[in-house]
Order: sequence, then C-alpha cells, then structure tokens
Amino acid sequence: MANAASGMAVNDECKLKFQELKAKRSYRFITFKIDQQQVVVDKLGGPNDSYDDFQASLPNDECRYAVYDFDFTTDEKCQKSKIFFVAWSPDSSRVRMKMVYASSKDRFKRELDGIQVEIQATDPSEMSLDIVKARAL
Repeated sequence: MANAASGMAVNDECKLKFQELKAKRSYRFITFKIDQQQVVVDKLGGPNDSYDDFQASLPNDECRYAVYDFDFTTDEKCQKSKIFFVAWSPDSSRVRMKMVYASSKDRFKRELDGIQVEIQATDPSEMSLDIVKARAL
C-alpha cells in the first residue's frame, strides 16, 4: 500500500511485529526504518530490555520510527502500560531523510493500531525517561 503523499509502502512484518508487542508483549520496543520506498522492521528489543537499551538502538545520524511499550505505576499504585510512538529525527541526519520520514509518519502511524502517546525527538534529551514518564501519566 503506497502512500499517495510520500509513495511509501509499509511492510507487513511491521504490523505483525507491532501486534506481537501489543498483544503478547513479545518485545519491549521495535525500531523501523525506510528502505527502498517502504517501512521495514529495523531492530527488535527483547521483553526484558531497558529504556537505555531502546535509546541505544537509535542511530545518531539516521532517522527512525519506533514503538516502545512503557510499564509504569500510577500514583494510585496501579500497574499500567502505554505504547509510545517515537519519531526519531536527529539533527545530524540528512535533510532529505528528515523530509521523507516527516512526510510518511502519519500514514505509518495509522497502520499501527494501539499507539497511545507520540514523541518527536531530535536528540536523546527530548525523549528522556523523565519525559516519557510525564507523558504516560
């Protein structure tokens, strides 16, 4: 399925792995990249991987999309989980790459049913664990 605006297709594996993250909690995170005019799975984080592992999986000079299954405890001591969508677009990535990722983001995000929070980040400080916690509550 190509996006009319960006000409980008979404590989079926992206949706399949996302469903496994959401329903079975098989992964803590998934990163996605655009390769040859389609969005494909880049990396899978195991269920016991930490937020630091997730941040380390994002390249310093290339854009990525990512989803992260964030577990937290509310002030009322309830265990909760929210699925974050991260649009990673580091300042050091190429302008063309940033444009392609920006124009394809909404279309790709619609394919992943169950996203609860979105974060756009250009450097790690914009997606620190404190920011994620604040956005989850």
